[in-house]
Amino acid sequence: MILTENFQKALSLTFMLHNDHYRKGTDIPYISHLLGVCSLVLSDGGNEDEAIAALLHDALEDQGDKIRRSDIKRLFGENVLELVDSCTHTPIEYTSGTKPPWHERKVAYLEHIKSAEPSKLRVTLADKLDNARSILVDYRLIGDDLWSRFNAGKSDQLWYYRSVLDAFKEAGMTGSMMEELERVVGEIERIAGDGEVWN
Repeated sequence: MILTENFQKALSLTFMLHNDHYRKGTDIPYISHLLGVCSLVLSDGGNEDEAIAALLHDALEDQGDKIRRSDIKRLFGENVLELVDSCTHTPIEYTSGTKPPWHERKVAYLEHIKSAEPSKLRVTLADKLDNARSILVDYRLIGDDLWSRFNAGKSDQLWYYRSVLDAFKEAGMTGSMMEELERVVGEIERIAGDGEVWN
């Protein structure tokens, strides 16, 4: 596959939207996550639309005051917009300001995964894998202090990642990213879960 000027345009837009942001509780540029998700998608055989959606997957949720759904559709097409929507944890009408409560957003997202076509879930699976990898690495470095970075604490985070994994399974997702997500979530549970089962 050859990436086109559309991908270059998406890279520039991603830089513009997220260049002054950092991963929670760190000095790591947030764009590293977006590039990591894009890399996972391409390495898994994803097409250009999926790669573009990987770069933009947090745009509507985190930068809704700078970019709208109509902008993504105009710039990159309906398919990219659908893929970005599949990654977005906020209601379709959300643009900025206070988000709905954390647990409410996550439950709605889990229900979306369960009912989605597997062909629409590669980007969001890559997103969850990249996040889970970061949690595992950071937990090994700083232990339970990690959970203070997030809007929800340890028990909620462990519940959420186990539930995400189960939702992807219910949706019929398979392949190397699923296998790695299962390994990483299991390892997070093993070292951080105090022996409890989080499902």
